[in-house]
Amino acid sequence: MTETLTTLKRPELLAPAGTLEKLKIAVHYGADAVYIGGEAYGLRSRAGNFDFDEMREGVEFAHSYGAKVYVATNMVTHPGDEQGSGEFFRTIRDIGVDAIIISDPALIHICATEAPGLEMHLSTQQSAVNYETLNFWQDYGLTRCVLGREVSMEEIAEICAKTDVEIEAFIHGAMCISYSGRCTLSNHMENRDANRGGCCQSCRWRYGLFEMPQLDTRIMKGRGEEGTNIKEPFSMSAVDLGMIEHIPDIIENGIDSLKIEGRMKSIHYVSTVVNVYRRAIDSYLEDPASYELKQEWVDEIWKAAQRELATGFFYDTPSEDEQLFGKRRRIQQYQFVGQVLDYDETTQIATIQQRNLFEVGDTIEFYGPGMRHHEQTLEAMVNEDDEAIERAPHAMMIVKMKVNQPVKPHDMIRKAR
Repeated sequence: MTETLTTLKRPELLAPAGTLEKLKIAVHYGADAVYIGGEAYGLRSRAGNFDFDEMREGVEFAHSYGAKVYVATNMVTHPGDEQGSGEFFRTIRDIGVDAIIISDPALIHICATEAPGLEMHLSTQQSAVNYETLNFWQDYGLTRCVLGREVSMEEIAEICAKTDVEIEAFIHGAMCISYSGRCTLSNHMENRDANRGGCCQSCRWRYGLFEMPQLDTRIMKGRGEEGTNIKEPFSMSAVDLGMIEHIPDIIENGIDSLKIEGRMKSIHYVSTVVNVYRRAIDSYLEDPASYELKQEWVDEIWKAAQRELATGFFYDTPSEDEQLFGKRRRIQQYQFVGQVLDYDETTQIATIQQRNLFEVGDTIEFYGPGMRHHEQTLEAMVNEDDEAIERAPHAMMIVKMKVNQPVKPHDMIRKAR
């Protein structure tokens, strides 16, 4: 086993953290690192981005658990967008951020010259798909590259063999239908610049399709006799990426950092997905020869809300089966309903913060880090005033209940829909 562990490189599990709460949850559930956004220069303007005080708290928390924090500063700048970036980079460097994720050459130059010592990782927005590109950016001081999502597993093996730049690759989450995010559809349809943080995800809208043999007003509106309205709605978007079934391949090919997409996802999603990949990675590294993918891990992934899953470009070029057409082929069956705030071992009473409606009589499932699980029927609960209640209908309300097995703060509760 010692020989195996020295031979196989332990990859970093990198989780999304759209808010301070999500950062802490990701770390509790096993992330080795998290990536966040600041209040400027990132590509998720609608995520719960961090101000400097929140960033400082997040960094201190993550570092106390041995985890790292990266800040996404990967926007494509237009004239004036770069103003203030030097001060921004110096501030987050001094806060203790471990690296920034960056794509624009102007911002790279500003960071290198005005905030020396701040590590830079090349964003997937740069569409790096070969080792020569990585070596080029290494000469400019970048130590890691987030590969374009169009790179195959075979190409990753070649890249890892021909460069000493760290390799980061997405292994789970939403996929942009455009080439590594280089899209202007949002700009055209809503005047929101996708490459400066404003993407409205036009590709995920539902569209109608019409045959138009002649371009007259009636047909353009889908009302003319000559135009046939094809009733099946469609989008231009891809299914989500999911590589839980290919952990051995990912590790053996030498990827340094395994990235989960989703800074705008819920704490239920983040905790569930990180929990599963943590278990799978650790299980493989502990005993590669006897490793076996467990169906319960795959089932657990599907308890979090997401689209259908596929392997993207890792093994082949995606076909129409990896696109979202018509009705969803698989529906998430569980709903996140609460989070454990406290647990009294003597009384077996758990204090719960409500996140969605649950009531007496429901079968609820508790889960926590390390894939701890147990189910029970909720027989009784009380509110903050110790008054018996049948339902917990109000967002973020505090309730107490007796649990059949020990739980811990940060454990989550879900129920079947």
